[in-house]
Order: sequence, then C-alpha cells, then structure tokens
Amino acid sequence: MSTVLVVEDSVAQQKMITDLLKGSGLNVTVASDGVDALEKIQGHRPDLVVLDIVMPRMNGYEVCRRLKADPKTQHVPIVMCSSKGEEFDRYWGMKQGADAYIAKPFQPTELIGTVKQLLRG
Repeated sequence: MSTVLVVEDSVAQQKMITDLLKGSGLNVTVASDGVDALEKIQGHRPDLVVLDIVMPRMNGYEVCRRLKADPKTQHVPIVMCSSKGEEFDRYWGMKQGADAYIAKPFQPTELIGTVKQLLRG
C-alpha cells in the first residue's frame, strides 16, 4: 500500500485531504509545515507528497526545491495543492519541480485521480 505525506498547516484542510486519501486505500502521514515535512521524509520516505505552499517556517516552494535537489527524494512525486490558483502560481509551482498542481478548492475526484495517476508512474 502506498504512503502519502500530506503537508498542510490548516488542520481542517489536513483532515479533509487525509480522509479523502485514506478513503481511496492509501496510507497517510501528515506534517504541519515544511520543516516538519523534511524531518519526516528523512525518517521515512513517502511514495508521494501532497504539498501546500503557504505555510509557516518553510513554504512549499522551498520544500519542493529541496526534495527535488536531493538524490534520495528527487523521484518522489509532488502534488502542490494550494489556494494560490492563478496561472502564474501554477507555472511557478511546476518550475520548482512539482509533478502536478491543484488549486483549492478542488474536486475530491481531481485530487484522488492525480495522486493515483502519479503513483502508477
């Protein structure tokens, strides 16, 4: 069973995304900000990361750049999931190395479909 790390500082969003992913048969771990995420990933590498952008301590762009620059994590797919929904935000997220970008609010099927597609490779 695949493990997804959900990096989200909003407790409500974190729970909603976690419940969606668990409901589709995935293991889920959570981190509340970028620093927490990098620490968790060093301990146990997930199969995929769902990453918010606007967070305390370290934003999602920085987390994405660090994961993609590290040979141990560069192949872990990253889905940026953010309320920053402008075309430039999407462009910038992909430029940082994200494999997909979903703007909030999103349809549950969009998130699940994107995650499952990236896990299949």
